Amino acid sequence: MASHGHRDAPGLPDFGLLKRLARDQLVYLLEQLPGRKDLFIEADLMSPLDRIANVSILKQHDVDKLYKVEARPAHSTSDQLCFLVRPRVESVKYVADIVNADKAAGRTRKYKIIFSPQKFYTCEMILEEEGIYGDVTWDEWSFYLLPLDDDIISMELPEFFRDYFLEGDQRWISTVAQALQLLNSLFGPFTRTYGIGRCAKMVYELWCKVAEESEGDSVSRKPEIGHLFLMDRDVDYVTALCSQVVYEGLVDDTFRIKCGSVDFGPEITSSDRSIKVLLNAQDKVFSKIRNEHFSSVFGFLSEKARNLQAQYDRRRGMDIKQMKTFVSQELKGLKQEHRLLSLHIGACESIMKKKTKQDFQELLKAEHALLEGFSVRESLSFIEEHVDRQVSPIESLRMLCLLSITENGLASKDYRSLKTQYLQSYGPEHLLTFHNLKHLGLLTEQVPGETLTAVESKVSKLVTDRAAGKLSDAFSSLARKSNFRGISKKLGLIPRVDGDYDLKVPRDMAYVFSGAYVPLSCKIIEQVLERRSWLGLEEVVRLLGGNEFASAAVEENPAWDSQRVVLAVFLGGCTFSEISALRFLGKERGITFIFLTTAITNSARLLESMVETRA
Repeated sequence: MASHGHRDAPGLPDFGLLKRLARDQLVYLLEQLPGRKDLFIEADLMSPLDRIANVSILKQHDVDKLYKVEARPAHSTSDQLCFLVRPRVESVKYVADIVNADKAAGRTRKYKIIFSPQKFYTCEMILEEEGIYGDVTWDEWSFYLLPLDDDIISMELPEFFRDYFLEGDQRWISTVAQALQLLNSLFGPFTRTYGIGRCAKMVYELWCKVAEESEGDSVSRKPEIGHLFLMDRDVDYVTALCSQVVYEGLVDDTFRIKCGSVDFGPEITSSDRSIKVLLNAQDKVFSKIRNEHFSSVFGFLSEKARNLQAQYDRRRGMDIKQMKTFVSQELKGLKQEHRLLSLHIGACESIMKKKTKQDFQELLKAEHALLEGFSVRESLSFIEEHVDRQVSPIESLRMLCLLSITENGLASKDYRSLKTQYLQSYGPEHLLTFHNLKHLGLLTEQVPGETLTAVESKVSKLVTDRAAGKLSDAFSSLARKSNFRGISKKLGLIPRVDGDYDLKVPRDMAYVFSGAYVPLSCKIIEQVLERRSWLGLEEVVRLLGGNEFASAAVEENPAWDSQRVVLAVFLGGCTFSEISALRFLGKERGITFIFLTTAITNSARLLESMVETRA
């Protein structure tokens, strides 16, 4: 996919279809339990469900009361109970407690469990262990894909990252393969597939099998999505750990965007209540600033305020007929834009306050020094001070991990001293956290030269066939090297800038990190699409640990617009900075990027999933 100059990127497929399919399937499952029923919903399914089917739709299908699945069971008086849950042990036990309490009280009711997105074998085991296997009926709601925006689809599986990358649990692989096949059958067939990472390879291989079994689903249609790119989160941890400075990323880092919407508190709404705001392309103000570097946002908002005022002022010279037209056609839209504008101005002010309080500029300076490999000792002192001042356990960990990855591990002396200081500042229960981070290769101790290569050569001798894959997983953390410096040099991730980098008119994807660093994940995607293969990137692939692949499935027709539509799949989470960077690349190259991620992530979410605080 060579450069197309400034040829317009193709339009987006209609992902509203995914919502309609999910809603129809849920309605069908609810109707399998005819009559009035109470519905118990797992907490983290509430927001996704809200985007698919609102309460009135549920009520239309005989759902009487709604309860949240939580520690203390709710007391339902209905004779039929339906549970909409994730396939988790604790959720099945929650159902079992209710059923067994009814049994003990001599009460008979009908129970139905709907597992989303699928049921795992462990769920059946728990049902048997708890003695309720014969008392409940169950179904699966194959709700894999939630469109958060015109070009972002999330599987809303934040646990994917920890389950696969830390625990080595592969159960979600089939879920992703099924999701890909759904997209392939609706918007494919995908003509070319690229990918990198052990998980990406497994997903791809399983998806190929699933696609083979359901051959004929989509072969005759002209595809809407041509290319597929799968990437593991562990290919690029650096990008996920960096502070975000594009507007949408900053809003996520500051307020936490959940399922495509954000709660703006009273300090932003200038009232006594919070407002939930849906952040997507339909928000005329947000869509203009979401991908902008934060330094450009205020300028845009003040210009927008002036334009709105000018549109309001037009009323002054109007006659009655014109005024009537203005009120019926324009006023409502202007008022809505005005409301959104004041919310985004409020959000910007709140971000500014928080960031100046935290010496954000100092933090960014230290971060950029780490990325460039300058003044490492100074950065070390900065991090030590951060830990000693107990600024925030997650922020301190983030800087420690960035230092470790960019330096290919910490010298033993530094590692031990920083670890001791951290545990003294934030509590000894974090010992397990350090173990997890080491296992992932996020925070490691440099092993004297010889030992590491010895371990590596042992691993490569042991792992001669695929059956030994598990074994290599066990050893990979021992031999995990980040090689960030080498990769950065090879791919030119640190731009050489003469004079100031103009953030208002970005020249490359580095603008998402103030011109200091091009996101590695996005650079890999750019390079592979440009070459249409991994050719010429052998050294980079070697430094990244291999597991790259590329294949062409169907004959391509160069005239098809779909050849310039790329589905970028992030396994283990994707950040808003990466989304902004690839949107920028898309504009430059005339490519449309669509994002599929197991969940939206950022440095705090990623590290929080590693934190163990069990004393």
